[in-house]
Amino acid sequence: MTLSVIAESAGPVSAGLPPFKSGNETEPADYGYMLQPEVHATHAFSNAPALDILLIPGGLGNMALEQNNNTSVEDFVRRRASRVEYLLSVCTGAVSLAKAGVLEGRKATTNKASWAWVTSHGTNVTWVPVARWVQDGNIWSSSGVAAGMDMTYAFLSHVYGVNDDRVDAMMNGIEYAPHTNASWDPFAVVHKANGVGNNTLYRFVTHVWVVQFDQTMERFLGIYFAGFDAEDLVG
Repeated sequence: MTLSVIAESAGPVSAGLPPFKSGNETEPADYGYMLQPEVHATHAFSNAPALDILLIPGGLGNMALEQNNNTSVEDFVRRRASRVEYLLSVCTGAVSLAKAGVLEGRKATTNKASWAWVTSHGTNVTWVPVARWVQDGNIWSSSGVAAGMDMTYAFLSHVYGVNDDRVDAMMNGIEYAPHTNASWDPFAVVHKANGVGNNTLYRFVTHVWVVQFDQTMERFLGIYFAGFDAEDLVG
């Protein structure tokens, strides 16, 4: 497997939060005081190699790109979508797929905290509010951040087979127990994506959070939505 990291230009690329306007702000806020890590892009959009799999990450930088009328990411997706075997997005990366037009007639999901903004883009997209990840043909999209790890596990299991020794060895190596139910999505309720959930359930979730705060994360997650399934989260 060969990994290519692709950006507008090759070389160091800031992975820090860029200035952008949030909410009712009239001027971009400066986030330069935060950590500003860098990644190294192996290729530019203009000279990227042939790809079998294209994964589009998310982040608040997507808002900055839009506010600066920078269409480079969705332009690249639009050019390459028909030439890749699989197209994946994590978190708000789905907005680039929507802008590129590749989600038209498809199902997809995205970060629930940014639900309203992301889902305002695209034409004839069936946005799924209660989903850890969604697969529609060769396009896979996940909810926010950590959900991308769960989607990746499901994707690799799809490609290499369920219970593949190599995939499971990687999960054991990083000591990560992925969620394997694509419909497990408590954060659709927490963030009220598309009106999912109700005040009573939300207060219950908040109450459990406080009561179980001294428990391990594994215990907390086990109780968090014990007894609920996707159908229970809608209403």
